[in-house]
Amino acid sequence: MSRVLITGAAGFLGSHLAESLRDAGHEVSGTVHREGARALEGVTAVPCDITDARQVEDAVAAARPDVVFHLAAQSLPTVSWRDPRTTFSVNVQGTLNLLEAVRGSGLDPLVVVAGSSAEYGPAPAGGPPIREDAEVWPSSPYGASKAAATLLARFYAQAYRTKVIVVRPFLAIGPGKTGDMCSDFARGIVAVERGTRAALPVGNLEGVRDFLDVRDVVRACWLIAGRGMPGQTYNICSGEGHAVREVLELLLARASRSIPIVRDRALARPADPGVLIGDGSRLRALGWRPAISIEESVAAVLDHWRERDAKAAGPVLLEMRP
Repeated sequence: MSRVLITGAAGFLGSHLAESLRDAGHEVSGTVHREGARALEGVTAVPCDITDARQVEDAVAAARPDVVFHLAAQSLPTVSWRDPRTTFSVNVQGTLNLLEAVRGSGLDPLVVVAGSSAEYGPAPAGGPPIREDAEVWPSSPYGASKAAATLLARFYAQAYRTKVIVVRPFLAIGPGKTGDMCSDFARGIVAVERGTRAALPVGNLEGVRDFLDVRDVVRACWLIAGRGMPGQTYNICSGEGHAVREVLELLLARASRSIPIVRDRALARPADPGVLIGDGSRLRALGWRPAISIEESVAAVLDHWRERDAKAAGPVLLEMRP
C-alpha cells in the first residue's frame, strides 16, 4: 500500500484516479479547491488553493506521500483564450508551488506531473504520430502554460534530483468530464431528445484527435508511477486518430430521435490544430495497452448525461434505434 497525494482530486482525471487507487487499497489524499466539490468516500480531502504556496506546503506535509500526482489545473483551452492570466497562475505557479513544497518537505516522493498533448504543435496530415521528443509548439494559452509547467518539472529533476515524471495525456474522454467536444455533443443530444433544445450546435468537425478512455488513462498513470523512469516524459495515447465528425456520428447513432445539426462559428477555436495523434511507444514498452474502445467510451459519456438529466428533470422513455 502506498500513500498517494493527488492535486486536483475533484477534477475529471483526478476523481477517477482517486477512486481507482482507493479501491486498490492505497491511502489516498486529494487537494480540493472549489467549494462544494464532490466528496470522494474513502479519500482524505485536503482544502488547498494550488496558487497559495503555504497551503500547498501544508497539503504535502499532511499527506506525507510516497507518490504525488499533480493534476490540479485550469484545463480548458477555450477558457485559456478568455483568461490566460488565471490559466498561467494555476498551471505554472501551481506547479512551481508543488515542486517547491516537495523539495522543502524532507520527503522523497515520486512526482507525476500532468502535462498535455496541447503542448505539441499540430502534426501534418498523414505524418507520423507525435513522439515525446518532438518540438513543443502550443496552439493555445493552455498549451503554452502546460509546456512551461513541464519545463519546470524537468528543471527540478535535473537541478534538484527531484523524482519527477511528466505524462502527456492526449484527449481523455469519459463520464464526468465537462467542456470538451464529446461531453458537449452528448449534453446537446440529450437536450434535443427531451425537447429543451431544437438542434445541436457544432463547430469544426474535421479535426483529428487521439481519443482515450479516462479509465485507460488512469491505468497508464499508475503503471508509469510504478515502472516509469524519473526524468522521463511519457505520452498517454492510443496512437490512433479519429475525426471529431466520427465521434459525433457515434453519438448520433445512439440517439433516440433524429438530431438536427447547426453550424456555429463561435465554437471554432483560434489556431485549433488539425491533427493531433500521439506515439505511445514508451508507455507500451512498460506493458500498457488501451483496453476500452472509443465506441464504449462514447456510449458511457452519453449514458452519463442522460442519467444526470433524468435526475434533474424526471424520467423519460428513450427508444434506442436498432
